[in-house]
Amino acid sequence: MTAAIIYAFASAGFLGAGVVLAQLGLRTVEPLSGAAISVPCFTLLFLLLSPLILQGEPIVWRGLPIFIAIGLFFPASLTLLTFASNRALGPVITSTLGNLAPLFAVATAVVLLHEPLHAPQLLGLVVAVAGAAIITVTRPRDLGHWRSWALLLPLCSALIRGVAPPVVKLGLEVWPSALWGCLIGYITSSLVVLTVQRIRKGSFVVEAPRAGLFWFALTGISNGLSALTLFAAVRNGPITLVAPLAAIYPLVTVALSAMVLKHIEITARIVAGAALTVLGVVLVLIG
Repeated sequence: MTAAIIYAFASAGFLGAGVVLAQLGLRTVEPLSGAAISVPCFTLLFLLLSPLILQGEPIVWRGLPIFIAIGLFFPASLTLLTFASNRALGPVITSTLGNLAPLFAVATAVVLLHEPLHAPQLLGLVVAVAGAAIITVTRPRDLGHWRSWALLLPLCSALIRGVAPPVVKLGLEVWPSALWGCLIGYITSSLVVLTVQRIRKGSFVVEAPRAGLFWFALTGISNGLSALTLFAAVRNGPITLVAPLAAIYPLVTVALSAMVLKHIEITARIVAGAALTVLGVVLVLIG
Protein backbone atom coordinates (compact mmCIF):
# COMPACT_ATOMS: atom_id res chain seq x y z
CA MET A 1 0.00 0.00 0.00
CA THR A 2 2.91 2.36 0.65
CA ALA A 3 3.90 2.31 -3.02
CA ALA A 4 0.31 3.00 -4.09
CA ILE A 5 0.09 5.99 -1.75
CA ILE A 6 3.39 7.46 -2.97
CA TYR A 7 2.45 6.99 -6.63
CA ALA A 8 -1.02 8.49 -6.06
CA PHE A 9 0.45 11.61 -4.45
CA ALA A 10 2.97 11.88 -7.29
CA SER A 11 0.16 11.61 -9.86
CA ALA A 12 -1.70 14.44 -8.12
CA GLY A 13 1.43 16.59 -8.13
CA PHE A 14 2.14 16.12 -11.82
CA LEU A 15 -1.52 16.64 -12.76
CA GLY A 16 -1.76 19.84 -10.73
CA ALA A 17 1.37 21.17 -12.42
CA GLY A 18 -0.03 20.20 -15.82
CA VAL A 19 -3.15 22.31 -15.27
CA VAL A 20 -1.02 25.41 -14.64
CA LEU A 21 1.33 24.72 -17.57
CA ALA A 22 -1.66 24.27 -19.88
CA GLN A 23 -2.94 27.71 -18.90
CA LEU A 24 0.36 29.19 -20.04
CA GLY A 25 0.16 27.30 -23.32
CA LEU A 26 -3.46 28.27 -23.98
CA ARG A 27 -2.42 31.92 -24.16
CA THR A 28 -1.10 31.36 -27.67
CA VAL A 29 -2.37 27.92 -28.80
CA GLU A 30 -5.92 26.61 -29.14
CA PRO A 31 -6.96 23.46 -27.21
CA LEU A 32 -6.95 21.04 -30.17
CA SER A 33 -3.46 22.03 -31.25
CA GLY A 34 -2.32 21.96 -27.63
CA ALA A 35 -3.44 18.34 -27.33
CA ALA A 36 -1.68 17.50 -30.62
CA ILE A 37 1.52 18.86 -29.08
CA SER A 38 1.33 17.58 -25.51
CA VAL A 39 0.26 13.96 -25.96
CA PRO A 40 2.70 13.05 -28.79
CA CYS A 41 5.50 14.88 -26.97
CA PHE A 42 5.33 12.56 -23.97
CA THR A 43 4.83 9.56 -26.25
CA LEU A 44 8.02 10.42 -28.13
CA LEU A 45 9.95 10.84 -24.89
CA PHE A 46 8.57 7.54 -23.61
CA LEU A 47 9.55 5.74 -26.84
CA LEU A 48 13.08 7.14 -26.67
CA LEU A 49 13.49 5.90 -23.10
CA SER A 50 11.70 2.58 -23.65
CA PRO A 51 14.84 0.54 -24.46
CA LEU A 52 16.07 1.37 -20.97
CA ILE A 53 12.94 1.39 -18.84
CA LEU A 54 11.19 -1.58 -20.46
CA GLN A 55 14.07 -4.00 -19.97
CA GLY A 56 12.79 -7.07 -18.18
CA GLU A 57 9.13 -6.12 -18.76
CA PRO A 58 7.52 -9.11 -20.53
CA ILE A 59 4.92 -8.65 -23.27
CA VAL A 60 1.48 -10.15 -22.67
CA TRP A 61 -0.36 -9.96 -25.99
CA ARG A 62 -3.76 -10.68 -24.41
CA GLY A 63 -3.57 -7.32 -22.67
CA LEU A 64 -2.78 -5.34 -25.81
CA PRO A 65 -6.41 -4.77 -26.97
CA ILE A 66 -7.38 -3.57 -23.50
CA PHE A 67 -4.72 -0.86 -23.33
CA ILE A 68 -5.40 0.18 -26.94
CA ALA A 69 -9.06 0.61 -26.04
CA ILE A 70 -8.08 2.64 -22.97
CA GLY A 71 -5.84 4.84 -25.13
CA LEU A 72 -8.77 5.85 -27.31
CA PHE A 73 -10.18 7.76 -24.36
CA PHE A 74 -7.38 8.18 -21.81
CA PRO A 75 -5.58 10.46 -22.20
CA ALA A 76 -6.68 11.46 -25.76
CA SER A 77 -10.33 12.39 -25.24
CA LEU A 78 -9.61 13.50 -21.69
CA THR A 79 -6.91 15.93 -22.87
CA LEU A 80 -9.09 17.37 -25.63
CA LEU A 81 -12.05 17.84 -23.27
CA THR A 82 -9.94 19.38 -20.50
CA PHE A 83 -8.16 21.87 -22.77
CA ALA A 84 -11.46 22.81 -24.45
CA SER A 85 -13.10 23.26 -21.06
CA ASN A 86 -10.22 25.44 -19.86
CA ARG A 87 -10.65 27.64 -22.92
CA ALA A 88 -14.49 27.79 -22.73
CA LEU A 89 -15.09 27.96 -18.98
CA GLY A 90 -11.73 28.72 -17.41
CA PRO A 91 -9.70 26.70 -14.91
CA VAL A 92 -12.02 27.35 -11.96
CA ILE A 93 -15.13 25.56 -13.23
CA THR A 94 -13.01 22.98 -15.06
CA SER A 95 -11.19 22.03 -11.87
CA THR A 96 -14.32 22.22 -9.71
CA LEU A 97 -16.35 19.79 -11.82
CA GLY A 98 -13.20 17.75 -12.43
CA ASN A 99 -13.24 17.03 -8.70
CA LEU A 100 -16.17 14.69 -9.34
CA ALA A 101 -13.75 12.21 -10.95
CA PRO A 102 -12.90 10.30 -7.74
CA LEU A 103 -16.60 9.80 -7.05
CA PHE A 104 -16.99 8.17 -10.48
CA ALA A 105 -13.80 6.17 -9.90
CA VAL A 106 -14.82 4.78 -6.52
CA ALA A 107 -18.37 3.99 -7.66
CA THR A 108 -17.02 2.15 -10.73
CA ALA A 109 -14.48 0.26 -8.62
CA VAL A 110 -17.12 -0.87 -6.14
CA VAL A 111 -19.49 -2.03 -8.89
CA LEU A 112 -17.00 -3.35 -11.46
CA LEU A 113 -14.14 -4.63 -9.30
CA HIS A 114 -16.16 -5.35 -6.14
CA GLU A 115 -13.68 -3.40 -4.03
CA PRO A 116 -14.80 -2.85 -0.43
CA LEU A 117 -15.56 0.72 0.64
CA HIS A 118 -15.41 1.35 4.37
CA ALA A 119 -17.24 4.18 6.10
CA PRO A 120 -14.09 6.22 6.93
CA GLN A 121 -12.97 5.98 3.29
CA LEU A 122 -16.35 7.18 2.00
CA LEU A 123 -16.39 10.05 4.48
CA GLY A 124 -12.81 10.95 3.61
CA LEU A 125 -13.62 10.91 -0.11
CA VAL A 126 -16.56 13.28 0.35
CA VAL A 127 -14.56 15.61 2.62
CA ALA A 128 -11.57 15.69 0.22
CA VAL A 129 -13.80 16.43 -2.78
CA ALA A 130 -15.59 19.17 -0.82
CA GLY A 131 -12.27 20.69 0.19
CA ALA A 132 -11.02 20.66 -3.39
CA ALA A 133 -14.24 22.32 -4.56
CA ILE A 134 -13.88 25.07 -1.95
CA ILE A 135 -10.32 25.69 -3.14
CA THR A 136 -11.21 25.98 -6.81
CA VAL A 137 -14.41 28.07 -6.59
CA THR A 138 -13.08 31.54 -5.92
CA ARG A 139 -15.83 34.12 -6.55
CA PRO A 140 -19.56 33.93 -7.33
CA ARG A 141 -18.99 35.35 -10.80
CA ASP A 142 -16.72 32.40 -11.57
CA LEU A 143 -19.90 30.31 -11.67
CA GLY A 144 -21.59 32.45 -14.27
CA HIS A 145 -21.36 29.79 -16.98
CA TRP A 146 -22.68 26.88 -14.92
CA ARG A 147 -25.87 26.70 -16.99
CA SER A 148 -24.02 26.69 -20.28
CA TRP A 149 -23.90 23.64 -22.57
CA ALA A 150 -20.14 23.85 -22.18
CA LEU A 151 -20.54 22.27 -18.74
CA LEU A 152 -20.69 18.96 -20.59
CA LEU A 153 -16.97 19.35 -21.32
CA PRO A 154 -15.69 19.15 -17.72
CA LEU A 155 -18.41 16.68 -16.73
CA CYS A 156 -17.42 14.26 -19.52
CA SER A 157 -13.78 14.86 -18.61
CA ALA A 158 -14.48 13.95 -14.97
CA LEU A 159 -16.37 10.84 -16.08
CA ILE A 160 -13.46 9.64 -18.25
CA ARG A 161 -10.91 10.46 -15.57
CA GLY A 162 -13.00 8.55 -13.03
CA VAL A 163 -13.83 5.46 -15.09
CA ALA A 164 -10.29 5.10 -16.52
CA PRO A 165 -8.50 3.86 -13.35
CA PRO A 166 -10.82 0.87 -12.73
CA VAL A 167 -10.58 -0.12 -16.40
CA VAL A 168 -6.79 0.27 -16.23
CA LYS A 169 -6.78 -2.01 -13.19
CA LEU A 170 -8.66 -4.63 -15.20
CA GLY A 171 -6.00 -4.36 -17.91
CA LEU A 172 -3.20 -4.63 -15.37
CA GLU A 173 -4.68 -7.87 -14.04
CA VAL A 174 -4.12 -9.33 -17.52
CA TRP A 175 -0.81 -7.55 -18.25
CA PRO A 176 0.73 -6.41 -14.94
CA SER A 177 3.02 -3.73 -16.35
CA ALA A 178 2.22 -0.07 -15.70
CA LEU A 179 5.00 0.95 -18.09
CA TRP A 180 3.71 -1.05 -21.05
CA GLY A 181 0.11 -0.13 -20.30
CA CYS A 182 0.86 3.59 -20.21
CA LEU A 183 3.05 3.47 -23.32
CA ILE A 184 0.45 1.61 -25.40
CA GLY A 185 -2.27 3.96 -24.20
CA TYR A 186 -0.20 7.01 -25.10
CA ILE A 187 0.72 5.68 -28.55
CA THR A 188 -2.97 5.13 -29.26
CA SER A 189 -3.90 8.54 -27.87
CA SER A 190 -1.22 10.22 -29.98
CA LEU A 191 -2.69 8.66 -33.12
CA VAL A 192 -6.14 9.89 -32.07
CA VAL A 193 -5.19 13.52 -31.42
CA LEU A 194 -2.97 13.72 -34.50
CA THR A 195 -5.79 12.32 -36.65
CA VAL A 196 -8.17 14.93 -35.25
CA GLN A 197 -5.55 17.60 -35.89
CA ARG A 198 -5.16 16.39 -39.49
CA ILE A 199 -8.92 16.42 -40.13
CA ARG A 200 -9.48 19.82 -38.55
CA LYS A 201 -6.35 21.65 -39.72
CA GLY A 202 -5.24 19.69 -42.79
CA SER A 203 -1.84 18.84 -41.33
CA PHE A 204 -0.36 16.64 -38.64
CA VAL A 205 2.16 19.37 -37.81
CA VAL A 206 0.98 22.04 -35.38
CA GLU A 207 1.80 25.61 -36.33
CA ALA A 208 2.24 27.52 -33.09
CA PRO A 209 4.54 30.12 -31.52
CA ARG A 210 7.64 28.76 -29.85
CA ALA A 211 6.29 29.73 -26.44
CA GLY A 212 3.13 27.70 -27.05
CA LEU A 213 5.13 24.70 -28.25
CA PHE A 214 7.36 24.93 -25.20
CA TRP A 215 4.56 25.18 -22.63
CA PHE A 216 2.49 22.40 -24.17
CA ALA A 217 5.55 20.16 -24.43
CA LEU A 218 6.05 20.64 -20.67
CA THR A 219 2.31 20.12 -20.14
CA GLY A 220 2.50 16.82 -22.02
CA ILE A 221 5.44 15.59 -19.97
CA SER A 222 3.75 16.59 -16.70
CA ASN A 223 0.43 14.99 -17.66
CA GLY A 224 2.22 11.91 -18.98
CA LEU A 225 4.10 11.43 -15.72
CA SER A 226 0.79 11.87 -13.91
CA ALA A 227 -0.76 9.09 -16.01
CA LEU A 228 2.27 6.83 -15.56
CA THR A 229 2.31 7.22 -11.78
CA LEU A 230 -1.47 6.71 -11.72
CA PHE A 231 -1.03 3.41 -13.58
CA ALA A 232 1.63 2.43 -11.04
CA ALA A 233 -0.61 3.43 -8.12
CA VAL A 234 -3.52 1.39 -9.50
CA ARG A 235 -1.14 -1.53 -10.00
CA ASN A 236 -0.14 -1.44 -6.32
CA GLY A 237 -3.38 -0.58 -4.53
CA PRO A 238 -7.18 -0.42 -4.65
CA ILE A 239 -9.04 2.32 -6.51
CA THR A 240 -10.87 3.26 -3.31
CA LEU A 241 -7.49 4.32 -1.90
CA VAL A 242 -5.80 5.72 -5.00
CA ALA A 243 -8.62 7.86 -6.44
CA PRO A 244 -9.19 10.07 -3.38
CA LEU A 245 -5.45 10.66 -2.93
CA ALA A 246 -4.95 11.58 -6.60
CA ALA A 247 -7.88 14.00 -6.28
CA ILE A 248 -5.87 16.45 -4.20
CA TYR A 249 -4.26 17.93 -7.32
CA PRO A 250 -6.13 21.27 -6.87
CA LEU A 251 -3.83 21.93 -3.90
CA VAL A 252 -0.86 21.80 -6.27
CA THR A 253 -2.67 23.83 -8.93
CA VAL A 254 -3.55 26.62 -6.50
CA ALA A 255 -0.05 26.74 -5.00
CA LEU A 256 1.67 26.87 -8.40
CA SER A 257 -0.90 29.35 -9.77
CA ALA A 258 -0.16 31.67 -6.87
CA MET A 259 3.57 31.47 -7.65
CA VAL A 260 3.57 31.32 -11.46
CA LEU A 261 0.37 32.95 -12.71
CA LYS A 262 0.31 35.56 -9.94
CA HIS A 263 -3.49 35.82 -9.95
CA ILE A 264 -4.45 33.71 -6.93
CA GLU A 265 -4.24 35.08 -3.41
CA ILE A 266 -3.98 32.62 -0.54
CA THR A 267 -7.07 33.46 1.51
CA ALA A 268 -8.79 31.99 4.56
CA ARG A 269 -11.17 30.15 2.19
CA ILE A 270 -8.29 28.43 0.41
CA VAL A 271 -6.67 27.53 3.73
CA ALA A 272 -9.99 26.06 4.94
CA GLY A 273 -10.40 24.10 1.70
CA ALA A 274 -6.86 22.80 1.99
CA ALA A 275 -7.47 21.74 5.60
CA LEU A 276 -10.61 19.85 4.56
CA THR A 277 -8.74 18.15 1.73
CA VAL A 278 -5.95 17.05 4.07
CA LEU A 279 -8.52 15.82 6.61
CA GLY A 280 -10.21 13.81 3.87
CA VAL A 281 -6.90 12.25 2.88
CA VAL A 282 -6.22 11.30 6.50
CA LEU A 283 -9.63 9.66 6.77
CA VAL A 284 -9.02 7.72 3.55
CA LEU A 285 -5.64 6.50 4.82
CA ILE A 286 -7.13 5.51 8.20
CA GLY A 287 -10.00 3.69 6.47
